[in-house]
Amino acid sequence: MSTTHTLRPEADLGVSGPFPRAPLSHPLDRRWLHYAFLSRQGGQAVIANLSVLGASTGTVSAEPGAAREDEVALRTGPEPQRMAILLVHEEGRGWSSSQFNAEQPSAPWSAFRLPRPRPHGSPGAGDGFRVAGRGDGPVVDLRLRRTSRPCTSQCAPFGDGEHLRWQSEPGVLATGALRWSRAEKGDGAGQYADLIGYHERVRGRWSWPALGGWVFGFVNDPAGEPTGPPPAAVVFTLVQPARPSRPVDAANGSVMLWRDGRLVRHFPRRSLRITVQDTLARDRVVLVPPLAGMLGTAPAAAVPRRLLITARMGEDRLVMDFLARTAGRIANPSETSLNPFSVHETLGECEVDARVSGRRTSFSALGIVEFAGGASGD
Repeated sequence: MSTTHTLRPEADLGVSGPFPRAPLSHPLDRRWLHYAFLSRQGGQAVIANLSVLGASTGTVSAEPGAAREDEVALRTGPEPQRMAILLVHEEGRGWSSSQFNAEQPSAPWSAFRLPRPRPHGSPGAGDGFRVAGRGDGPVVDLRLRRTSRPCTSQCAPFGDGEHLRWQSEPGVLATGALRWSRAEKGDGAGQYADLIGYHERVRGRWSWPALGGWVFGFVNDPAGEPTGPPPAAVVFTLVQPARPSRPVDAANGSVMLWRDGRLVRHFPRRSLRITVQDTLARDRVVLVPPLAGMLGTAPAAAVPRRLLITARMGEDRLVMDFLARTAGRIANPSETSLNPFSVHETLGECEVDARVSGRRTSFSALGIVEFAGGASGD
């Protein structure tokens, strides 16, 4: 007699996430959860990165987020290295940043965690997301909600057995309280924020000099229903390893187009052309976190003011034209080199024009682009 098991349509498959249950067995094993949001009116931006790095010796099991009390009490071996940084930008006030020790939740919200948050679902207990700088740093206390589906996972190999794997999801909605600084006077609740953005998980093993650099960005069309998916969204990535001997067919770049929450076209690296023009004025680039300015941090390379990406595959095409307005330079410490790995979180106007499957998509909105690199310049 055999028994047939019926799979429930609502069942979630896969690891509980957002990362596989595998230990960090190397000092350069890394896991990140990245969040970036822009207000629909364009006056506010929020960027948060929660990360964990393998221990200097031994093997550890850890995910991004604050260590739980029971985990700390039971740990007798090596400690993972946890970091969290929060950036808030407000029009007319500029950038505010925490140090790398921002307060963070022990189980951060993620679209890649099971049970998976459902697009258009009602708010749940796990939708809260609070990250706060210590001292006078910024604070966000938000409710996050999915409206879209993620892209497929992509992986770029490089260096001596190193790799970076990432998976992205646009159209994440965020509502709640935002404070540029804890030192602000008022009732302490902060101002209300209505944001739309992006979430990503990243894992792999790499040193910053071998990684070289990357150019990454996203833009959501803020039109449409305020509680639904954006009518269109674009995410692009270009990983630029320092050594040119990477596999010629490595998936180190792509441009992806979503419509109404669904991925409709993935343009691979070989279909892209990326051009930069002019440089962003130095006084529009702010060095963060606050301590970085006190440690003699070396100047970074100039930030491009304009980025033009064109993609074509068969009859499908996409053009994205980004014009930078300001940038917050995160001086990320490098474990294997003297120079930091600089991540420039750049805000600016973005125009998208695409024709995919015979249908045209065109919109303008604020976007976020990251220009990163510099650790290999010792």
